[in-house]
Amino acid sequence: MSHAPTYRWPNGNAVAVSLSFDFDGETPFLWRTRDINRSVIGEMEQRRFGPRVGIYRILDVLKQWHIKATFFVPGLIAERYPEAVEAIVRDQHEIGLHGYVHERVDEIDDGTLDWTIAAAKQKLEDITGRPVCGYRSPSWEMTPAVFAALKRHGLTYDSSLMGYDHPYWMEGVPEVPVQWLLDDAIFYRYVGGGQANPPQRPSHVYRLWEEEYTGLRAYGGLFLLTMHPWISGRASRIAALERLIRRIRSHHDVWWATCQEVADYHSTHYVSQFHETASERLWGGPHG
Repeated sequence: MSHAPTYRWPNGNAVAVSLSFDFDGETPFLWRTRDINRSVIGEMEQRRFGPRVGIYRILDVLKQWHIKATFFVPGLIAERYPEAVEAIVRDQHEIGLHGYVHERVDEIDDGTLDWTIAAAKQKLEDITGRPVCGYRSPSWEMTPAVFAALKRHGLTYDSSLMGYDHPYWMEGVPEVPVQWLLDDAIFYRYVGGGQANPPQRPSHVYRLWEEEYTGLRAYGGLFLLTMHPWISGRASRIAALERLIRRIRSHHDVWWATCQEVADYHSTHYVSQFHETASERLWGGPHG
């Protein structure tokens, strides 16, 4: 199989690198337990480490390395922790939508979906004072209805799907793809309650991520990390992230970009590509 790059990045760079953070704090727990009487506080406190401590450690690392990242924030987190969102804005990072209470889009009706996008967008824009352009679906699930809602509310890209390892089009919207291998939660997330496997060592996760970065260089792909401040804001994991940044910084043919910058580049340079629809992907249409 040819290792020729399948995607061309600005200025002849070999690979694009984006650091993204799903700043969701306690909202996934609140959504998951919305219909039950919550009598325990262990997971809530664990998750609140992100807005209290983890987010600020991450911002310090990004500032030290002069990196602009993308933070996807639920509306309720912006409501509860406006000072943290303001700190992200002060450091000139991008902020995108991540639902309102981290609600799964396949568990709500279209009216509720519309409300979550509109309310979260308004809340974030009230704090940031600038338009919000990007969306990342809670739990990385999507439906055709979500793409229609994004267009109605003026959002210009999505970052929830895994159809390629470089940007592509979905329903006429630029898709900035994620992948599970580059998500910290599958390696580090541990909330007790009989969970079988302990968190993996940061040194092991570093090796996995470094190997994927090396592989993506060969294919001209997008290395998009997804991290959570309540997970990756812990001390040893911060050190592993810094080690990875140092490794990538040793190469000079890397385009460091926010998710919005990647989406804007795709919109400008790959506008003639086929705008494949979500329904064609779902039902195996002409390009399915």
